[in-house]
Amino acid sequence: MEPCCTVMSRTLAVFLVLHLGVISSMAQQNEQRIGIAGQEVTLPCTGIPSDSGLTRDTVVTWMYSDAVIWRMENNNQYWKKPAAIIGRSEVKSSTKELKVQKLELSDAGIYTCKYGSHQVRTSLHVFKLTISLDGLFLQNEVPELTLMHKSPVPLSDLSITLFNSNKNIVTLETEDKSPQKYILNLKKLEAADSGTWTCQVHSGSPQINKNISFAVKVLGFQNPESERKYATVDSPVILSWHLNFKKIKWNEGITGQLNWKQQESANAHELLDFNITAQGEQHETKKSSHFLFEIPETKPESTIEVKLPRVHFDHSGQYQCQLAYKGRHTQSKIELVVMKVSANPVGPLSRGSNMTLICEVSGPLSSNAHLRWERVNGTQSDIKNSKQHEVKLEVNISAAGLWSCHLIEDNDEKISLHYYVEEAPVWINYVVTGASIAGSVLVLALVCLCIISGVRRQQRRQRAKRMERARQYLLDNKTCQCQH
Repeated sequence: MEPCCTVMSRTLAVFLVLHLGVISSMAQQNEQRIGIAGQEVTLPCTGIPSDSGLTRDTVVTWMYSDAVIWRMENNNQYWKKPAAIIGRSEVKSSTKELKVQKLELSDAGIYTCKYGSHQVRTSLHVFKLTISLDGLFLQNEVPELTLMHKSPVPLSDLSITLFNSNKNIVTLETEDKSPQKYILNLKKLEAADSGTWTCQVHSGSPQINKNISFAVKVLGFQNPESERKYATVDSPVILSWHLNFKKIKWNEGITGQLNWKQQESANAHELLDFNITAQGEQHETKKSSHFLFEIPETKPESTIEVKLPRVHFDHSGQYQCQLAYKGRHTQSKIELVVMKVSANPVGPLSRGSNMTLICEVSGPLSSNAHLRWERVNGTQSDIKNSKQHEVKLEVNISAAGLWSCHLIEDNDEKISLHYYVEEAPVWINYVVTGASIAGSVLVLALVCLCIISGVRRQQRRQRAKRMERARQYLLDNKTCQCQH
């Protein structure tokens, strides 16, 4: 058994070591703060008494690395060392916390607050996130994010996750990494992407988990990028483009125009141009005089709209609305598909006769669209469908009634147009029958007359020939008698 004094000596030694460790931990406190460039951060000076608890000989000092940047002594007598950070910082009089505004990457480092034997050591990590075009995009543009960071110690396993305004993770197109700089390229933006995005930065050593929020504004159309609208000949149609500049509070002036072309390869014709001021005032100017359309006096806010009072078949084609901002453009188009129907011959359908109904749309149609003729309340035999990509469908009919032509796309009826085939009255049938019989009799009479006339002409020729022969015979006989 060890002597009692030896055991007590060892116990005392362990106690002193533990006590010194507690004193050391109390004397120096380590903190960590994450700052975002352009924002502000407050660095702690934890544990310092209030001003009333400080003695006259207490000295409070703020240091950046090993350089003194601020000192207070003799009850609020202090000085500042001229430095870039001092012009953007202040020390709170009550807590002696250091508040740094408009952070810069160069502000990262070790900050130490000292008073007496106590000190608080803070590691400041600064991240700077920039977005291309100042976060003001047009539809279909591709943003680029640049994340830079500066830390007192290297960040070994920094990872970045992006969330869009709907809190969904954004898949990156490309990512370029360097020790202190990350360049992230995203996919094309849509108008619905406008809002507050979040860049989540994570590191395991040192422990960092920081969300950096940034604004994304996408100027564009609430319409799809391309859509189809269907109309029938002689009916009115309204074409509308809904802009989102009010919704996203776009405080910049923009211009635009509306063009029309009948086919993809045809020349475009400008129908109107417009401009929207920074105050949201919208002005439109009609540019075409030969194209019959109207600008409605009343329409929804933030909308470009035209009305065709009576659609013609050749009004079909692409109507393209284009926005322009600082030399960049985005557009949305509406393809107008027009249907017309006709009959050959035109008029009532007589009993026993046929008629051809013609249905035609301005093409081309998509691969999953077709035309269909059918008789209302008719039978299956009265239905006829077009082949793929056919824009004209003809059907021969012998039954009067209401016939309908449908444009069907993905089993969805997009548009229909009716044609009423009127049955000819009975007296017309009699007239037609009588006319047919009279015509036949007349033809037969004409044939008979022609035959009789031909026969008579033949008989007259034969009689003339016989008389000629008789005269010649008499002349020959008279000559003979004279000679005797």
